[in-house]
Amino acid sequence: MAEKTGTKTPRERYRSQVRAEIKERAWEQIATAGASALSLNAIAKQMGMSGPALYRYFAGRDELITELIRDAYRSLADTFRAASASGADVAALAHALRGWALDDPQRYFLVYGTPVPGYHAPDDVTAIASEIMATLLDACAALPPGDFATPFATHLEGHRQWADGHPAPPAALHRALAFWTRLHGVLSLELAGHFTGMGFDPPLLFAAELEDLSAH
Repeated sequence: MAEKTGTKTPRERYRSQVRAEIKERAWEQIATAGASALSLNAIAKQMGMSGPALYRYFAGRDELITELIRDAYRSLADTFRAASASGADVAALAHALRGWALDDPQRYFLVYGTPVPGYHAPDDVTAIASEIMATLLDACAALPPGDFATPFATHLEGHRQWADGHPAPPAALHRALAFWTRLHGVLSLELAGHFTGMGFDPPLLFAAELEDLSAH
């Protein structure tokens, strides 16, 4: 029997190291040409491996993309959970989201950018995305209804599949969706460079949008 160090055998540690390097190479490809151009054969060549050898670590492109997306969502979910555990309100969660996005724009765009053609995330990945939204819904449910008690909020009460069964009242559903869409809109434009040359400070725009949302 192989001697173990910690909880993994030497073979298992080697496999984990190779998988980690494959993911690093994948992120480099994504940064250069986007996720749709991801090529396992190109990664194998960079690592001095044959294509069939690399496929022993990831069965195909979709499995690798799933692993990258799972890591990205888990990172944001953990960021939100840590912020929430420290008493973060909606504004603090928004700033945590921005900090996470700026820390690694390619990771952000993989989960919130243009979908990869032909790729469909498995249920366990979408469950992590629901976990992220649940943290935001919890924070929004703790706020007074304000101006978010609107006809659209009433509409959401009957169309709340996206909330994955969260018991938040209609106003909290609308507030959470407004935060999510407007702040992601600002972040996506900023990270894609669309504010370059426009002469204003993107962090101040993000703060202004957040203040406007919080004032309702």
